[in-house]
Amino acid sequence: MFGCSGTRPVDLGLQNGRLRPCPGTPNCVSSEEGTAPDKLIAPFPAPGGSADLARLASVITSWPRTEVITSSPDYLHAESTSLLWRFKDDVEFRFDSATRVIHVRSASRLGKGDLGANRKRVEGMRDLWSKSVGGNP
Repeated sequence: MFGCSGTRPVDLGLQNGRLRPCPGTPNCVSSEEGTAPDKLIAPFPAPGGSADLARLASVITSWPRTEVITSSPDYLHAESTSLLWRFKDDVEFRFDSATRVIHVRSASRLGKGDLGANRKRVEGMRDLWSKSVGGNP
């Protein structure tokens, strides 16, 4: 309907082995955001180890208007598009072999606020993931 997708950020991906930090705006959540409680969200459990990131890709693509863009053994990037305004958000995942979790970061490309859309998306994806691995996070 409308086209507010924004340009894909060029600095997506891992930086020093971690997902990049959230910006100062309130439209991002991350499991690696230790200093900002309003941005902090729990990582996903990975009981199956590194193979879980590949399995997570199929769960992510079942989320409405979401497409996997990049997938590697330790990193996954997907784009999620809002229904009405067609805003694009970037959702990134990183498998952490030391703690056997999948870290997540979800951020809007445009604007400053998101009315909690990124947090709701990640929690919805977590619910799907939990059902797919047969247990609670």
